[in-house]
Amino acid sequence: MTERSCEVVVVGGGGAGLAAAITAAELGRKVILLEKADALGGSTALSIGSVTAAGTPDQKAAGVDDSPAEHLADFPAWAGALAHRDNLDLARLLADNAAAALAWLRASGLEFYGPLPEPPHRKPRMHNVLPNSRAFVYHLSRRARRAGVEVVLNSKAQKLLLDDSSVIGVETAQERLLSRSVVLAGGDFSASAAFRSEYAAPEFHGLQAVNVHAEGDCQRMAREVGGVILNGDLAFGDPRYRFRAPARSPWWLGLPPVRPITTLMRFALRRVPAPVIRPFILSFLTTALAPETNLFDKGALLVNGNGDLFRREGESLGFAIARQPERQAYALLDAQAMEAFSRWPNYVSTAPGVAYAYIDDYRRTRPDICALADTVDEVARLRGLIPEKLRASLAGREAKPPYLLLGPIHSYVVLADGGLAVSRKMEVLDRGGKPIGGLYAAGSTGQGGLLLRGHGHHLAWAFVSGRIAGENAASAAAA
Repeated sequence: MTERSCEVVVVGGGGAGLAAAITAAELGRKVILLEKADALGGSTALSIGSVTAAGTPDQKAAGVDDSPAEHLADFPAWAGALAHRDNLDLARLLADNAAAALAWLRASGLEFYGPLPEPPHRKPRMHNVLPNSRAFVYHLSRRARRAGVEVVLNSKAQKLLLDDSSVIGVETAQERLLSRSVVLAGGDFSASAAFRSEYAAPEFHGLQAVNVHAEGDCQRMAREVGGVILNGDLAFGDPRYRFRAPARSPWWLGLPPVRPITTLMRFALRRVPAPVIRPFILSFLTTALAPETNLFDKGALLVNGNGDLFRREGESLGFAIARQPERQAYALLDAQAMEAFSRWPNYVSTAPGVAYAYIDDYRRTRPDICALADTVDEVARLRGLIPEKLRASLAGREAKPPYLLLGPIHSYVVLADGGLAVSRKMEVLDRGGKPIGGLYAAGSTGQGGLLLRGHGHHLAWAFVSGRIAGENAASAAAA
């Protein structure tokens, strides 16, 4: 096995890892970034792409008077009954540094649209990246190369190297990398069978993870040298549910996220009349999002691939769908339900503060998941459901033709919020609360007990914690 040296090793090439690597390299350190997949991006590239921050220029331009202190004050409303489990010290670190992280991203070439409201935030704080989350990887990978970061793809970190009680490098299947400090930024453990067995309900065990590479390698390695996971018992929550992704994305999502294009998009979102810009917004919304639970509270039936009703009273949609064959289901609407969800206030899906999608939007932008017919038997056959079972599910209901099946709707594991205990310097802490020498963590790996509810907090934490971890790892390497 070969052996070589650098000053900082970063494990994981998503948003947090790229932020850490760039920061350390721009401080003059020799940095090697390891990524187990064949491309950079991680869960950041698969996200909706929003960054939540307070005190930003966007807010000031929109006349929104906001501050990190007010942002922090809204965290308990997101956590609800679990507020006592949140790490408010790290939440304060996030709130205090999110606007600076957004400015750093803009300096890297990214552009955002916002601020957008999302209750229970009492002020608009959500900033959505343009044109989509792949822009993070496009710009940050280029900044990393300019800074001299060496990126090694298809390289899975297997264990941390120790000298007494301090971490001095990382071993992969191909080589041993000796370094003065290591940043763990390999994401969450949503795709790990071992961590699911340890922390998740049985319904999770066979579910597909959105990021199949999120196997908790960094959490495992850190625990092997004394690190500890916080809030593991809360990590999985409920499974998420989404419509099946389209085989082909809208053409405009393939545009390169260069500044002239994203600036034009930002201008269009602010100035072009809504009827003109709305089809472009809706083509993204109906690609990425899920049906609202309100759809099933006000007329739509949730049926499985046979045509049976199956949801138990009080059961979450994610868990209910997870129990079904192929972990998929359909929304069945008759003429009355279709009419109800054709206009405000009943929408099928929403991107908070951006747009609302109704039945006609789905029929226009997602015909692949819309089956419409004049009879129950015919609509069942269009999707391979059993007509007799679908008719039985409608028994006793005053359903009127035509009938629409929306789906399939699949259940997924999107994130697992169990991260390593860390200090405000992003040092990995042992069970006694003492830093493990030479070891830092960022992003979901170093979530440190933060709950991060709501859109935009995970990405904000990725960039805030990544920059802090990179700066402190660089300082430790210079000592």
